[in-house]
Amino acid sequence: MDFSVKGKCVIFSAPSGAGKTTIVHHLLAQNIGLEFSVSACSRDPRPNEIDGKDYYFLGVEKFKYKIKEDAFVEWEEVYKDNFYGTLKSEVERIWRNGNSVIFDVDVIGGLNLKKIFDENALAVFVEPPSVEELENRLRGRSTETEDKITQRLAKAREEISFSDQFDSILINDTLDTACAEAEVLVKKFLHTT
Repeated sequence: MDFSVKGKCVIFSAPSGAGKTTIVHHLLAQNIGLEFSVSACSRDPRPNEIDGKDYYFLGVEKFKYKIKEDAFVEWEEVYKDNFYGTLKSEVERIWRNGNSVIFDVDVIGGLNLKKIFDENALAVFVEPPSVEELENRLRGRSTETEDKITQRLAKAREEISFSDQFDSILINDTLDTACAEAEVLVKKFLHTT
């Protein structure tokens, strides 16, 4: 992959509901030289989500057009007509700002990014303490239908099987502990050459 600028990347992946987004927000608040890579997606925004801040909400047709344009570092069709991806322009913008990129992406996207950025990336898998606890967290959100929860749990079991392909596994049993451990991992990676 050809980029006009190069820098470091930190990748956080997890099954839905494992807490990766909360951990990423914690890291961003620490002012350690990270800038969030806003992913693109084809779905509609959820309540309180803002285009360009939470995601670039492209819709299915525009997302497919961007694929044809080769505008993505990586992309995936997570569910039928439900696409997520990382825009090349977003990564280059962050590196030009002199920051390292932090990604909050699904598991397959995280592995794809790790392959692309290789030694310039730290890939962290955030794992829930158990699938039962993950189910409790998903139900506690009250944002998903019963079918979606069942679908997400099945996908989570599959995604957990990929955890050993990441540089580090972070068990999110207690959020404060997980955030502190993430901070140590990321600072160590950012300060090595």
